[in-house]
Amino acid sequence: MFDGYSPNLFGLGRSAVICQHGAIATSQPLAAQGGLQILQKGGNAIDAAVATAAILNVVEPMSTGIGGDAFMLVYQPEDGVIRGLNASGRAPYAAEPEFFTKQGVMSIPSFGSMYPVTVPGTIDGWATLLSECGTMSLAEVLQPAINYAEKGFPVSPQISLAWQESARMLAQHPDTARTYLQDGKAPAPGEIFYQPNLARTFRLIAEGGRDAFYQGEIADKIVKFSDENGGLFTQRDFAEHRSDWVEPISTNYRGYDVYEIPPNGQGIAALLALNIVEGFELGTMGHNGPEHLHHAIEAMKLGFADLYEYVTDPTFVQVPVDGLLSNDYTESQRKRISPERANLPPSPGVPAMGSDTVYLCTVDNERNVVSFINSLFAGFGSGLVAGDTGIMLQNRGAGFSLNPNHANCIAPHKRTLHTIIPGMIAQNGVPLVTFGVMGGQMQAQGHLQFVCNLVDFNMDVQNALDAPRFRVMDDSRIMLEAGIPMNTQAALAQKGHHIVPGHTFFGGGQAIFINPSFDTLVAGSDPRRDGCAVGY
Repeated sequence: MFDGYSPNLFGLGRSAVICQHGAIATSQPLAAQGGLQILQKGGNAIDAAVATAAILNVVEPMSTGIGGDAFMLVYQPEDGVIRGLNASGRAPYAAEPEFFTKQGVMSIPSFGSMYPVTVPGTIDGWATLLSECGTMSLAEVLQPAINYAEKGFPVSPQISLAWQESARMLAQHPDTARTYLQDGKAPAPGEIFYQPNLARTFRLIAEGGRDAFYQGEIADKIVKFSDENGGLFTQRDFAEHRSDWVEPISTNYRGYDVYEIPPNGQGIAALLALNIVEGFELGTMGHNGPEHLHHAIEAMKLGFADLYEYVTDPTFVQVPVDGLLSNDYTESQRKRISPERANLPPSPGVPAMGSDTVYLCTVDNERNVVSFINSLFAGFGSGLVAGDTGIMLQNRGAGFSLNPNHANCIAPHKRTLHTIIPGMIAQNGVPLVTFGVMGGQMQAQGHLQFVCNLVDFNMDVQNALDAPRFRVMDDSRIMLEAGIPMNTQAALAQKGHHIVPGHTFFGGGQAIFINPSFDTLVAGSDPRRDGCAVGY
């Protein structure tokens, strides 16, 4: 059992942050500090989470923003219940599959087009969360982000690198180039960057609330931009958008309850893989040894096969959640894993049918707990900024299928399969760990590896984030991060795993452990990103 602290296991690195009253962990230091200041001013974890997310929109703009979507898991001691909020947007009402086939579109493009742009769900999610669980107004929590957008902020190193890698794409659309490039260039590390248009948009939202976004000037501008660029939006798409409170799904992993957002999120893939590996004694196999990684990779592949077959908007298609998570189904899937040979690639199972991203987590002195993820999907989303709003529009609709027989086929006012997933670990209904790992397809497998690092290998949250990772790619190709021994890679290859060079993003995670023995907080932040954990 993990107990909150373990010595550094992976060479020189940061220690976990241990504090008493409140903690924030996220992928950019200015955002983490801004959230902490909200806590110190008397705000709760919910207020701090929204403030942090808003600052991230400014300081890490390729990953998140109010042109994207969000999901949250929230726990408040007075309620004693872990709740989920689905703040993902929907396809336009005009997004009939036939429209795309008539245009000769075989698959929905990712960049430079309005076709993958779905209604941004973030602002309604922030407003809904604050109104039901917060103590501060939307105007109050947006002020730190407004300050950074108006007065500028120094760009941090990893963010500058990602920005520079996207510069050519950003230059392809005039509004985007004016918003995110200076003299045609992405900002260098340490350079001060300003976002006056975004600041003005934030001020409109601060003054008018969520309606300013969905029923006012901002919606009008996005719809106008859509009309001018071949999109399908109308005012109705924005006026009828609402977030939904949802009951989280969970599984018990060796005595710990792991919570995820239900479909349309991909969190179920992490739970499917955890269910399968619970039948193997991973802790005796040696961390990141060939047997450990083989069984975890095979379980993850099976989880992904089911994810891509069954998961979509459950208001359109029945998603067999209970069947997928049942003991009988888990056992049948576990039997498909050979200890000696890789399954390349596995087909989905047949369950019983029942009726670039940022992540942050916050815990306050009252032990309100938030697991919060906000995303544009790909880096800089669709690559399209809506006129002079400063809003980068997401490309989440690229996740839809155009195959009319597929569960996730696009349809009017439908939500697509979503990659962004906040996580929590609890015992007896009380959170022990709030965590997440950003990075598209890496997220569910990052959850699997993080939970196993804690539970099977007794790591603290910082070591569990530091540990080298595997990543299952399309067609069951496997990438292994630096730090996984070469003899392990060779052994996996002998089992038939298709190992390819690890030139990919292995995720960026954040986590906070609420230590029940001392009532202290142990916070960790992934060294793969610019961020940090802070507390007081």
